[in-house]
Amino acid sequence: MSEPKLHLLLIDPQNDFCDLPGAALPVPGAVAGLQRVAALVERLGPRLDQVHLTLDSHQPLHIAHPHWWQDARGRPPAPFTQIGADEVASGRWQTRDPAQRAHGLAYVRALEAGGRYRLVIWPEHCLVGGWGHGVQQDVHQALNNWGRAQGRLVDFIAKGGNPRTEHYSALRAEVADPTDPSTELDARLIARLQDADTLVVAGEALSHCVASTLRDLLEVWPADRRQDLVLLTDCSHSVPGFDDQGKAFLAEMRAAGVRLVASTDELF
Repeated sequence: MSEPKLHLLLIDPQNDFCDLPGAALPVPGAVAGLQRVAALVERLGPRLDQVHLTLDSHQPLHIAHPHWWQDARGRPPAPFTQIGADEVASGRWQTRDPAQRAHGLAYVRALEAGGRYRLVIWPEHCLVGGWGHGVQQDVHQALNNWGRAQGRLVDFIAKGGNPRTEHYSALRAEVADPTDPSTELDARLIARLQDADTLVVAGEALSHCVASTLRDLLEVWPADRRQDLVLLTDCSHSVPGFDDQGKAFLAEMRAAGVRLVASTDELF
C-alpha cells in the first residue's frame, strides 16, 4: 500500500508580512510562525509530497493601495482607511484615473455585497521584485533544502497581479474581472490540492488570505473529506485590528470539520 500523499499549502510567507524591520504590513508572530513551518518541512522531509506556495504580487498602483484613490483635494487615503460604496458614490473618494471611476464604484459595491470585507487601503506591500515580495529566509532555506533532497519543485502561485481587484484567496479574486481569466476560480489549482490525501494549510495572514483561501476551498472540497484539511494554528496570525475576524474564522473552520492542530502535532 502506498503512503498517503501529504501536501502543504503555504499562504504568502513573505517578508512584508513578517514582524521584521522594514516590513510594509507586519503581522505580529509571523516570523516565529514561519520558523515553525520551516522546522515542520525539515521534520517531514520525504513524507511531504508537494508544497504549494502563494505569493502576493503587486505593483504600487493597485485598487487597495493609496495612490489609486484621491479625495476632492487630490490627496490619497491614509493606509488602513476603509472606503465604503457610499463614500465612492458621494465623491468622498474618487479614483485618480477618471476612466476607472465606474469600475471603482462597481467594485466596492460588489465587495460589500460579497459580505467578507470592505475595501481596506493597505500600505504598498509585496511589490514585485522588492525585498518585501521575497519569501521569509527560514522558509526559503527549508524549501530549497527539501527540493534538493527530494528532487521536487515548489509549486509557486502568484496572485494579486491584476490592479483592479483584490486577490486574498489563492483560488480566486475577491471580485472577478471578466477581462482576466486569472481572477476566476482556479480549477487547475483546485485539482492539484485535491490530489492530496492530507492538505496542511499555514501562512499569513489568518484574518485575510488564509481565511479567504480556506473558505473558497471548502466550497469545492468533498464534504466527506473535510477531516483531510489541516490548519496549523501556531503558523498563522491575524493582521492587527482584525483579531476578532481571525478568531471567528477559526471557530467557523472547527465547526466545518477542518482539523485545527499545532505544527508539532502528528498530522496522521
